Amino acid sequence: MKIGVPRETAAGEKRVATVPDVVEKLVKLGFSVAVQSGAGEAANFADDTYRAAGAEIVGSAAELWAGSDIVFKVRPPTLDEVGLMREGGTLIGFVWPAQNPQLMEALAARKATVLAIDCLPRQLSRAQKMDALTSMAGVSGYRAVIEAANAFGRYFNGQITAAGKIPPAKVFIAGAGVAGLAAIGTAAGLGAIVRANDTRAEVADQVVSLGGEFVKVDYEEEGSGGGGYAKVMSEGFQAAQRAMYAQQARECDIIITTALIPGKPAPRLITAEMVQSMRPGSVIVDMAAEQGGNCELTEPGQAVVKHGVTIIGYTDLASRLAKQSSTLYSTNLLRLTEELCKAKDGVAVVNMDDDAIRGLTVIKDGSLTWPAPPLKLPAPPPKPKAAAAAPAPKGHGHGAGEPMSAKALAIVFAVGALALLGVGLFAPASFLSHFTVFVLACFVGYMVIWNVTPSLHTPLMSVTNAISSIIAIGALIQIAPPLAGDAGGRPNGLILGMAVLALVLTAINMFGGFAVTRRMLAMFRK
Repeated sequence: MKIGVPRETAAGEKRVATVPDVVEKLVKLGFSVAVQSGAGEAANFADDTYRAAGAEIVGSAAELWAGSDIVFKVRPPTLDEVGLMREGGTLIGFVWPAQNPQLMEALAARKATVLAIDCLPRQLSRAQKMDALTSMAGVSGYRAVIEAANAFGRYFNGQITAAGKIPPAKVFIAGAGVAGLAAIGTAAGLGAIVRANDTRAEVADQVVSLGGEFVKVDYEEEGSGGGGYAKVMSEGFQAAQRAMYAQQARECDIIITTALIPGKPAPRLITAEMVQSMRPGSVIVDMAAEQGGNCELTEPGQAVVKHGVTIIGYTDLASRLAKQSSTLYSTNLLRLTEELCKAKDGVAVVNMDDDAIRGLTVIKDGSLTWPAPPLKLPAPPPKPKAAAAAPAPKGHGHGAGEPMSAKALAIVFAVGALALLGVGLFAPASFLSHFTVFVLACFVGYMVIWNVTPSLHTPLMSVTNAISSIIAIGALIQIAPPLAGDAGGRPNGLILGMAVLALVLTAINMFGGFAVTRRMLAMFRK
């Protein structure tokens, strides 16, 4: 089968659906590859590099569409391009079936098989290698910070120079999905103070791990939706969220919004009043501009200045890093092709029994198969049953695990006191003092260990081992010169040598114990 890669016709689109390195791997799978002349030029992939990788260069789009069994695309095809498509052919790329009903009808009329990469069921862990949405979102999040830095007009990181002190930029990121996390990591790497918010509480640790501060909305509601997206929140939550956004708008220099909900317009997070409250020279990057925008004043595809604030609504952020995004996207399509061609014989088989393939197949041989049925995810493992309570021992006044009664506790102390009295009557006085210290040490040690978290017992053992190196005092006494009037004199050479050796070994034990403890405790810190 032949895979065709046409030149993208959408205005400003610089990406290409496959790159020369991937062409070589597609050829090894048994496919022949045809690339339209100039398809990769905007992403810095010349026709000659495709030829060297084993691809055929085709002059016109009509020839490529008509001669290809499978077409790789980035943007959804236009109706004119669908008219050029071979009847019964296969299309793989972004389609967005909910937003493009006419396109779906035209493809069905051509009896095409369409695999929409945007419909991939992202809940499946094995589908991650094909997840082009995640790949493109990561690139877009990175580029959003670069665009913000370009429009901001001063450093991101704080500096102290001979000309004065420069404070670090404050960046607030609304939405900590893939794009938001990429933006957080990039802004923190540039030295900015980064804050972020998301309706999904579970992403707070990810925000902190990337160097950001998670700003929580003062309203308890879980916001996790299906497929890794957020859900529509209640009116009460949205009111509390707007109040928090208003405060961040007054304090921060840069706001990057990433909030999207599948099948719905982008939620409005930043109002005109919030924009007016921002300092002149501030920047807003609205990554949801293509779906209407998170900011009320966003103009999709444009960068405008309103109330002294630059509002960037570019809809081609991934395309602005064309070479990187093309490489990632083509790799995603390669992994999908490997799933379609497991026999490596150059024939793609759409297996509708495969959950991942079924999820992204929106048209099969001209029949509409979108939306896919819900995934049958495995049921969570059953919770272990609580252990049955042990029966109370016969002949006792309390059951197992119950606290000891006052009478029983008094008996235990009485017996212990009588035992200590017996030892005191018949044992030497020196033994009694040592025995008392021993009993108190056991009691104090037990209480100390009992109140330490079990996970910290190993570092506790290492530090107590280091503290036990107090025996070094004995070696120091042997090495030290005799005091005036001491008739004992200096020890002989053997004793002195043993004392020096003991001191060296004890020093290793002491410093090593503290070093090991420090490294162990570091594992418990976030």
